[in-house]
Amino acid sequence: MGRSRAVLAGLRWPRWTRRLDVARALEWASRLGYAARGVVYLGLGAIVLLAAADVTPRARGAKVMLAAWADWPVGLVLVALVAVGLLGFAMWRALQAVFDADRHGSSPKGVAVRIGQAISGLIYGGLGVWALELLDEVEDVGEADEEQAAHGAAAAVLALPYGDVLLLLAGAGLVGVGLGNIIQGLKQDFAKRLSCDDKVCRWVVPMAKIGYGARGLATLPAGLFLIEAGLDARSGDARSWGGALQAVEGQPFGSWVLAVVALGLVAFGLFGFVEAAFRRIRPAEALP
Repeated sequence: MGRSRAVLAGLRWPRWTRRLDVARALEWASRLGYAARGVVYLGLGAIVLLAAADVTPRARGAKVMLAAWADWPVGLVLVALVAVGLLGFAMWRALQAVFDADRHGSSPKGVAVRIGQAISGLIYGGLGVWALELLDEVEDVGEADEEQAAHGAAAAVLALPYGDVLLLLAGAGLVGVGLGNIIQGLKQDFAKRLSCDDKVCRWVVPMAKIGYGARGLATLPAGLFLIEAGLDARSGDARSWGGALQAVEGQPFGSWVLAVVALGLVAFGLFGFVEAAFRRIRPAEALP
């Protein structure tokens, strides 16, 4: 038995078999990534919903949420799984953006979609790296720290040449992402990239539309605050993702709006698990 294994290990496998192994590993990493994204949005939706019901003081962003999870008895294991999943998702986004794994093409619309996928990959990859760093040194990230980080980042941008213009562009970009998600929720055929039967797709597609619309609505306030910070050249106007949503709650009927957005974020999180199970992922076609 040992001799047979040694012989097998010494064989030079054909290149296509090595390529197949890499493709299979990337596929499973991508599926874990969709599930990890689902976990993150389920958590965010739950926190926003609790904030809308005044059970918790305020809505919070993903980093504060992960830091809170790390304090749970098995929280570090959950954070580690989410971190690995998000890094896998970032790799899949790289294949989508650079090698056009979804075959969007090089038309203006296709290039715009791929740029969005690249930005998404950078964001989730950064969050995954931050989660891994959190495992080395668990920090207590409080509410004030989240807002101070947003103000500090805005102040650093304002200190650059044409910093106010850069903040305006960043805010406009966030607003564009939010509107893009809303339009995607209204117009995209989500069943096209899922390998599920008609019965499953009938209830999955509305979930995806609600989820994408809610994610877009949740992104808009942070972008608008960044635009305001750029117009006034005042870093204190910038808000974190959670802080921007908290400002929405202070408006007339704001708690109801926040609750609707929260339920939509939960729907987006659940759709992440659907994508993990049924998304058509073919990295072998995109591998160079």
